Amino acid sequence: LAAIGIGFMLFVGRRILPDRRLAVEKQVVATPKELVDVYRLPENLLRLRVRRGSGLIGRNVFESGLREQFGVTVLKIMRPPQLTELVGNGRNQTQPKDTALMPDKDVAIQRNDVLIVQGEGGPVNQAAVHWNLAVQPPKPKDAKSLLSREVGVAELLLPPRSSLLGKTLAEIRFGTTYRLTVLAISRPGKSQKLDLKTTQLEFGDTLVVQGRWQDISRLRDFRRDFVVMGEPESEINRPPRSKARWAAAIMLGMLALMVGEFVPLVAASMVAALLVVLTGCLTMEKAYDAIDWKSIVLIAGMLPMSTALEKVGLVNLIATGFVDTLGGISPLAVMIGLFLLTSIFTQVLSNTATTVVIAPIALVAAQTLGIQPQAFLMAVAIAASMAFASPVASPTNTLVMGAGNYRFSDYVKVGVPLIFLMLLAVSLLLPLIFPF
Repeated sequence: LAAIGIGFMLFVGRRILPDRRLAVEKQVVATPKELVDVYRLPENLLRLRVRRGSGLIGRNVFESGLREQFGVTVLKIMRPPQLTELVGNGRNQTQPKDTALMPDKDVAIQRNDVLIVQGEGGPVNQAAVHWNLAVQPPKPKDAKSLLSREVGVAELLLPPRSSLLGKTLAEIRFGTTYRLTVLAISRPGKSQKLDLKTTQLEFGDTLVVQGRWQDISRLRDFRRDFVVMGEPESEINRPPRSKARWAAAIMLGMLALMVGEFVPLVAASMVAALLVVLTGCLTMEKAYDAIDWKSIVLIAGMLPMSTALEKVGLVNLIATGFVDTLGGISPLAVMIGLFLLTSIFTQVLSNTATTVVIAPIALVAAQTLGIQPQAFLMAVAIAASMAFASPVASPTNTLVMGAGNYRFSDYVKVGVPLIFLMLLAVSLLLPLIFPF
């Protein structure tokens, strides 16, 4: 079935689908590390230490006016350990490190904080005099403020319908609205740097932004205003290659436990999940984020509903209807009917929820016909994965819709023929593998 589906998409589906990708999306996109080098972002890094009596104490970065008045961008706030930490730590113990903070609205600047900033030397000195700050040279590790597993940089392209055109960053209140910092503006045909305070944005401008990866990813919700170039967050959050062998070994071990039936399936899965975290292939945070809570809640709700349908006799009623209508033709006709019914349900429900609802009907139908249920149940299981005709049928379909700029009708044009092709294959193969 997989070979049939791949062959269909290679030779038929790709010809049916229109190519609506924006021209900019077809270009080769730089990685976050390449962006840092291309725009020479580390060159203008400096440190500003907050002195006693500074007017910045108690304010957040957005209230400081450093960007609006002086063109100075705060990338990170380094907070030294408190005196109590130093005393309690003891003379012979490792001294606590500075705490790195993002310049958010809820972070108030304190005395002795060190602001890692980007800006020209002149404006930085002016800001230091204005706010009673001490200018310090950058440290080699300060470049990490631009790129890490928590924060990074990305390129945004302004499309022709963007609501930002004709406005400056200050008018947009970019930092407050999107919780990101614009480090540079690039315009086609102009090699010189554009002023971040006064430049009115135009169609085709490229903004280099810095901030948390989740905030960068959130920009994809504003597709009318921005085109996020490439998948920058996936580049920096890609698991280290050194862990690939561990991940492969854990997966193979889990499959061996499942196939050999040495332990229950749930136990094998839990052991594999635990090993993935213990070996460092995945952090606890990433593992937690990977849990699809919506599916878990949906399954938890659908299981009792399936039981309720069976208790009130609705499952028997539907199964009897199938048998009375199609059973007189042949068991194959009943199997085809179950396949089509499941395929329709799975376009609006998850495959798991669809299987939970339809599988009891298939089981009762097989019992009514006096045949083995394997063929019917396999037909339902396969049809539950035929989520090809709707962008809301699965999260994967939704992701592809945005990336390929597809429409609902595109899924119908490709998905419906593929479903019927799979139906034909299932109708031929299942009776041979599981005879009625």
